[in-house]
Amino acid sequence: MNKNRAIIRLGLIGAGPWGQNYIKTITGSGGLGGVTLSRLASRNPQSAGLVDGDCRVSEDWRDLLDAGDLDGVIIATPPQHHAKMTLAAIDAGIAVLVEKPMTFSTTEAEAVLNAATAKNAIVRVNHIHLYSAAWQALKREAASLGPLTAISTVAGGPGPNRADVPVLWDWGSHDVAMCIDLTGRRPDTVKADIVESGKALALELNFGPVTARIAISNKAPEKQRLLTAVYAGGELIYDDRLEGGEKLRLKATPQDPPQDLGGTFLLEDGAPLERAVLAFADAIQRGDFDPADIKLGQHVVRVLEELSGKTI
Repeated sequence: MNKNRAIIRLGLIGAGPWGQNYIKTITGSGGLGGVTLSRLASRNPQSAGLVDGDCRVSEDWRDLLDAGDLDGVIIATPPQHHAKMTLAAIDAGIAVLVEKPMTFSTTEAEAVLNAATAKNAIVRVNHIHLYSAAWQALKREAASLGPLTAISTVAGGPGPNRADVPVLWDWGSHDVAMCIDLTGRRPDTVKADIVESGKALALELNFGPVTARIAISNKAPEKQRLLTAVYAGGELIYDDRLEGGEKLRLKATPQDPPQDLGGTFLLEDGAPLERAVLAFADAIQRGDFDPADIKLGQHVVRVLEELSGKTI
């Protein structure tokens, strides 16, 4: 990703905890090369103190879309607002980076996909782990390990729990996106078991011969995000709790016992959120309408909706 591009002017809708992460990423120490935060929409009266004087703040998110001076908009609001805001941005001819989940229903996700396709609009969904340098290294390493045979994930944390997003849609969005990204397809069948109502779920996604088992929880003693991808020639372990190249380990198989070939992987620069924003800006710069990302977002929503029906 080229940081020496022409300046891309972005707007941000939402200045909650994750919106503030975007602000810090774009305007923090040294800034983010080639990107500027020009406008912020937030109803919080303290939001003006989060940005510098060059960033215009308004309460109404529609002001950003009507201003006519933005190249792209980031949507970091509760998910129930994602569809209407994304559709409005598409209609205004503005590129969109929307937080996960893309929407709360397959019907809304399909409406966004259809609108983006009709207008060749740039729409990206921030499944943040897919932008991790360690995740992208995992996919490169996997190419030499033969067929994928199984996936297992464990994810969760101690809270705070989100009142507006159930545990399945909050934590599960990431895991489902990662599994679909690895397999390159939507699962044939899905299964969900309630471990503890409203707190913990055990999910199973079947991708033909490959089964992905996912454990997510709002009551884990500490934050965790661990994925193991088992291939014919080895296991790749992605552990987001670790730092740098330690986030990815390789375990050779078959061995008795398995041989840990871990070591430190040489990773590309940048935190996942920084890489996500730069990838979005790069797509805007190149005028790159690629429906793959929004189709992935739609697949994730469809799978989560199917799983939701199995937890009732």
